[in-house]
Amino acid sequence: MSDLTPLTGEPLALDLVNTRPALGDLLATPDDLRAWLVLRADRFPEARELAAATFTDADLAAVRAVREHVTRAVEHARHAVPPPAGDLEALNQAQRDAPAISELGWNGAAVTATRRRTGSAVARLGAWLAEAAAGLLADPAVVKVRQCEADDCVLLFLPAHPRRRWCSATRCGNRTRVARHYQRHKTP
Repeated sequence: MSDLTPLTGEPLALDLVNTRPALGDLLATPDDLRAWLVLRADRFPEARELAAATFTDADLAAVRAVREHVTRAVEHARHAVPPPAGDLEALNQAQRDAPAISELGWNGAAVTATRRRTGSAVARLGAWLAEAAAGLLADPAVVKVRQCEADDCVLLFLPAHPRRRWCSATRCGNRTRVARHYQRHKTP
């Protein structure tokens, strides 16, 4: 990945949108995609399995297309504006490309049901990402999604606290506070 560390910890759909910061693209190569999936493995269980897959440039382009549809849909929805129908349909199609089933098993004491998707690794990944976007877009909290207030940041976040202003207090928050301090104390 680039020098920037991806911002993680937001809902999966926003983490995906945030892979395109103001400068560069954190999903520039298939290796970048694998590295991003590894970072998501703690909150997106399928990510660990998918990170082991071999992705091609075409697969990366498919994931980036899902990201563009999610980005446009979230941008509209967070402003309470209907998302473009084409973006919603593309996200629906991504989910249809890798249908989910409840796979039954036996754990020695009871029947278990594990939700799995069928299809190629890239189709499954696209479906999981589109499903995460569907969950965010359908959540009334989508209108609370904010853009970081740092001048040079375009990252989005869903604030847990209404006074949150930056994507990351340690990233943009500190930089903004230091810049303000410098402006107040620099000699004319």
